[in-house]
Amino acid sequence: MKVELERSFPERPFAVRFWDGTEVGGTAPGPTFRVNSAAAIAHVIRAPGELGLARAYVQGLLDVDDIDGAIAVVEDWRPPKPALRQWLGLASGAVRAMGIVRPPPVPAIELRLRGRRHSIDRDRAAIRYHYDAGNEFFALFLDPSMTYSCAIFSRGAETLADAQETKLEMVATKLGLEPGSRVLDVGCGWGSFAIHAARRHGARVLGITLSEPQVRFAQARARELGVEDLVEFRVADYRELMGERFDAIASIGMVEHVGEANIDLYAAGLTRLLKPGGRLLNHGIAQLEHGDDNDAGPVSERYVFPDGEPLHLSRIVLAMERAGFTVEHAEGFAADYARTIDFWLASFEERFEDAIALAGIERARIWRVYLHAARNGFQSGFESVYQVKCRLPE
Repeated sequence: MKVELERSFPERPFAVRFWDGTEVGGTAPGPTFRVNSAAAIAHVIRAPGELGLARAYVQGLLDVDDIDGAIAVVEDWRPPKPALRQWLGLASGAVRAMGIVRPPPVPAIELRLRGRRHSIDRDRAAIRYHYDAGNEFFALFLDPSMTYSCAIFSRGAETLADAQETKLEMVATKLGLEPGSRVLDVGCGWGSFAIHAARRHGARVLGITLSEPQVRFAQARARELGVEDLVEFRVADYRELMGERFDAIASIGMVEHVGEANIDLYAAGLTRLLKPGGRLLNHGIAQLEHGDDNDAGPVSERYVFPDGEPLHLSRIVLAMERAGFTVEHAEGFAADYARTIDFWLASFEERFEDAIALAGIERARIWRVYLHAARNGFQSGFESVYQVKCRLPE
């Protein structure tokens, strides 16, 4: 196997160490992949590319000494296309190394959704999968307010808690909240913005999410902080709200789950829920590179954010304008999100054994990789996060 790899890929920005101690060195600096079992090779043969590597990693069949370096190799390295005889040599080497084995089962936590993409039922299933890890799992790395979106450090905050407070207040200020303002928080998560808007500004807020555990947590937090008379939390999709109108809408970390097929319906739906003169603050991840595919990738699709589909900022703004909004301001925070994930990663690594105890080794391992990959996306220029402030004309 060693000889075949060296012949087929003469230039390698990585090394490979096999379970028997055999090693294929890299021809350039890079990470070392440790193949712990022949089953790892079977995974990669069955699903070449990042999905096969992820399956092997999730099950502990593959490790790497530098996760960020491995992500760079998977995303940036373009190997030469081996000739037929080289492919045959690789296949022959794999058989000699591991014998004829049945392909291993996919990891138990891998998800493949059914039904129409971005339908309400499928969105509910996607959200349930993502938050199945439990409130306690997310509390391992989020700040005490349980704010699960980009914090704002570029206004002077140093701690994660202060930076999240800065972000919540920035959203409230951009929306011009006043005592008695009727506010909708779309994709409210664990309720941090709704509670902030009620406590700091006296707003009356409805928070909606598709996660029942989030609603229970948010309701308990509101009671604990004495604002239960100002906030309400429901398990609901924005498409299900009827007959209610609001002075302002905050959508924080929601738009990246709407998709190209529904982005115009999403913008029109928010228009329907706003009073004339009402304000919208849309805060979400946007893809920066242009191509034919907006999907977050097979690993995120199967293990982290099913049906995640970050669009381009221009597409989001177009949808808002088509729906009748006047776009007043847009602001990007890529560096802030990268720093946010720095804090999340540090906390997650520090409490990694707790993550295993709460959610299992497979989910803990994939989340370790996911957080590294997400940070890399904001550092490399692949994606950013934007706040888009809009007003509905009177």
